[in-house]
Amino acid sequence: MAVHAHPDDESSKGAATTARYAAEGVDVLVVSCTGGERGSVLNPAYGEFEGGLDEMHALRRVEMAAAAQVLGIQQEWLGFVDSGLPEGDPLPPLPEGCFALVPLEEAAAPLVELIRRFRPHVVTTYDPSGGYPHPDHIMCHRVSVEAWAAAGDPERYPDRGEPWTPLKLYYNAGFSLPRMRAVHEALLEAGRESPFGEWIESREAREIPQRDVTTRIECAEYFDQRDAALRAHATQIDPDGFFFAVPREVEVARWSTEEYELAESRVPTNLPEDDLFAGIRETV
Repeated sequence: MAVHAHPDDESSKGAATTARYAAEGVDVLVVSCTGGERGSVLNPAYGEFEGGLDEMHALRRVEMAAAAQVLGIQQEWLGFVDSGLPEGDPLPPLPEGCFALVPLEEAAAPLVELIRRFRPHVVTTYDPSGGYPHPDHIMCHRVSVEAWAAAGDPERYPDRGEPWTPLKLYYNAGFSLPRMRAVHEALLEAGRESPFGEWIESREAREIPQRDVTTRIECAEYFDQRDAALRAHATQIDPDGFFFAVPREVEVARWSTEEYELAESRVPTNLPEDDLFAGIRETV
């Protein structure tokens, strides 16, 4: 089970991993906490969008269905409303009723129910920072950790199904400065222009906290599916933009994995790992 804040997050964070496990016969469920209603159109080639939150919500459901089909995964909605990314100094208050303002136990309850119904052995989500400071990403972390801890306890959320205890919790390694630097150097070595040069040396890049990577999943074979899933989110992803700036042969040669941080494990495992199910295959 991969828990994400918005539709499109599942395609930019761990998509090749989920496609690989799905292709290998593992049941994979992506959970989208919100409908992405407050997302702006970020693809300059998309054209004008006319409509409000309801229309954007409907459009992003269609995009999510297309991405799920490409990846070969199942997908469920928690049903909360996108909080939007506040901008300004000082920051404006979050919209009333949005996901980030829902009381924790109320927000976690439907995820507890999904865990008990789907019965995953592995749960992936975001680290405490959210990967970046979007209020929905931070809330997604809080909700996921709460549900991970509570799903197996029969005294918690007693009206949300029979208890089920997942065995491993991972954080997506997210934006990796070492990955960007490695790809940047590979491009320069190949005599190509790198889109990352100035950014890598910027103060912004240096200030991004880097999490510990414990688990690297080989998944280059599924990068095509990852890219197709990204493009399915046509309102959000520029097909000529950042996600596609590195030639495939360079990416595969220099960085063929997706990375995770093992946050908690209820089974013995040895680090580093190359499988999210390490320790589980031996015990289940």
